[in-house]
Amino acid sequence: MDFQKKVTMDSSGFVVLADYVPHIIQEIRYHSTYNFIGERIDGYEEPCALLTREAARALKSVASELIVQGYRLKVFDAYRPACAVRHFVLWGIEDQDVRMKPCFYPDLEKQELFVRGYIAKQSSHSRGSAVDVTLLDMKTGKELDMGSPFDFFGPVSHPDCREITEEQYENRMILQHAMVRGGFLPLDCEWWHFCLADEPYPDTYFEFPVSSAYLKK
Repeated sequence: MDFQKKVTMDSSGFVVLADYVPHIIQEIRYHSTYNFIGERIDGYEEPCALLTREAARALKSVASELIVQGYRLKVFDAYRPACAVRHFVLWGIEDQDVRMKPCFYPDLEKQELFVRGYIAKQSSHSRGSAVDVTLLDMKTGKELDMGSPFDFFGPVSHPDCREITEEQYENRMILQHAMVRGGFLPLDCEWWHFCLADEPYPDTYFEFPVSSAYLKK
């Protein structure tokens, strides 16, 4: 099926994540310049996380379980417009733009990010049921040490990487086990990425901007 025929602006099945999980922490990286490209990404009009209603409900259950364990969820990205993914692809063609290489992909060439699957030309985020998350320790108020930062592209970010400390690995597993119990599937190359297993729009990619103003009340 042609990718363009699956894109829609219909936001009726989406919600503001904070309305479902009011205690969730948000740091929407693609609304800022601190990301692997180094500029605000197309389509990110507001620094808020949007998700399909089904994914938001599932994440609420995960967050409630984690609070009992002493952790809060922090989200870096949720719904990602198809235009944002196109921004990534066009950036990949610009060979001279490697300003953020030292921070996010120091050991890889830019084109390898696509070949190795770190950046997809069609993203599950654009289907509205994928999230990038980490954990915050409620006692210390700090993020758990996961062994690599969000959006660091390399083998050390693979969830099953053992070239990190035992504590860092256990932190990843606390997050992964809670997300899997909540109905989400992990990604084999990013410890922070999870997609709802029973996603409501498995063949649809959405184009509307990241902004609560575009959601239908």
